[in-house]
Amino acid sequence: MHERSSVAELAAILRTGLNRYSPGEKLPSSRVLVEQHRVSPVTVSRALAELVAEGLVVTRPGAGAFRAEPRDEAPRPADTSWQEIALSAEPAGDQVPRSVDASGVLATLAVPAPGVIELNGGYLHPGLQPERALAAALARAGRRPGAWGRPPVEGVPELRAWFAREIGGRGGPLVANDVLVTAGGQSALTAALRALAAPGAPVLVESPTYPGMLAAARASGLRPVPVPMDADGVRTDLLADAFRASGARLFVCQPLFQNPTGTVLGAQRRSEVLRVARAAGAFVIEDDFARRLVHSDAPALPPTLMAEDRDGTVVHVCSLTKAASPSLRVGALAARGPVLDRLRAVQVVDSFFVPGPLQETALELVGSPAWPRHLRLISGELTVRRDAVVTALRRQLPALAGPGPGQGAAGGPFVPPGGFHLWLRLPDGTDEAALTGAALRAGVAVAAGRPYYAAEPPAPHLRLGFASASGTGELTEGIGRLRAACAELSLATG
Repeated sequence: MHERSSVAELAAILRTGLNRYSPGEKLPSSRVLVEQHRVSPVTVSRALAELVAEGLVVTRPGAGAFRAEPRDEAPRPADTSWQEIALSAEPAGDQVPRSVDASGVLATLAVPAPGVIELNGGYLHPGLQPERALAAALARAGRRPGAWGRPPVEGVPELRAWFAREIGGRGGPLVANDVLVTAGGQSALTAALRALAAPGAPVLVESPTYPGMLAAARASGLRPVPVPMDADGVRTDLLADAFRASGARLFVCQPLFQNPTGTVLGAQRRSEVLRVARAAGAFVIEDDFARRLVHSDAPALPPTLMAEDRDGTVVHVCSLTKAASPSLRVGALAARGPVLDRLRAVQVVDSFFVPGPLQETALELVGSPAWPRHLRLISGELTVRRDAVVTALRRQLPALAGPGPGQGAAGGPFVPPGGFHLWLRLPDGTDEAALTGAALRAGVAVAAGRPYYAAEPPAPHLRLGFASASGTGELTEGIGRLRAACAELSLATG
């Protein structure tokens, strides 16, 4: 054999000759193989590597190459059936199932198949995200002195101060030391639930409400107890009853552009929520997820509940993610009093801290002139998109826009002044799963209403998002496809 002989040819020769060696027996050294076959050391090394990859040869550093021990003809298949017992068997005193239903969350995170219009998404379309401003902020953040060092576990002080002003208002009750920087709103919400309620405890929630919160509560071993809503938000008379009946010490709410109804908590009820919770000795988690998604025709926004709370009743959760990018997972937890130490402890145990470069990027973004311009842009765009969906519904699917909680009494969907979704009351008896399946076959993804309820829903619903589509044309086309799905199921559309 000459030097130019290929690795494949040498490997074939060695493979054939392996039968002359017993399992575990040493093969000739590389030097002997070089001389015997008149090839280069590199060719020998590569030929042996092929046999190693095939499982025919093993190499030991400093010792040489050996014929491999024979392998079992058919490896035993993995048997994970034991996990069904381990994941389901509950001690006698454990009344809270440990299984987690994330289907409602995954529905908003799943990327639709090509050609499917996304009306169930939970984030801005890439065309609405401030990608250039984010890229510039990331580049500047990477050059900041100490950006790649270990940040304080509570968060970068300047970012905490910015969140304090945003949440409490300038001159408000909050300071930087009242704020913890978190890895997005979901992380903050989960930490707050775990910190404020023991496993097995009841937690009061709006009905309907955000499925991600329900999933997080149940994953923490909590028992969500629904409190009905109307057009002014949670019914505070029933909230007081629920505290008394359940013994709960925690209420979770979204006072602004509630998900999924879009309602804004009425002025009188704001103070009532605080009064009722304070009388019950309970905390209120204020999930302020959509404040930066206000529409251009909205009236002046009310302050946060926390800005009006002087007794430490409110624990505030907010995030930059919804208004910027799914990957800018930077949020905040704000609280006053001993509860802040509890929140900090839970967060540190869970995640140590939010990466410094990400915090610095967020700080660069919100401190740049591009940030207010971006907020004005999405305010106008969301308004245009909302109106396009409402118009298409009124023209093509008026029967899906009947009045209901959080909806217009005169017919047609309630038109929220912020956020990026509409909550549609379906005709009685509608099979939500059948409708969402038919919609997907027609080329549009929509969200069923069932995952938004902690208990049995009073009626069937759909949630339609208008931020994840590419524009008004796609939104109108999506409503047309939804109409075709309704026709497939013989649902009344007029």
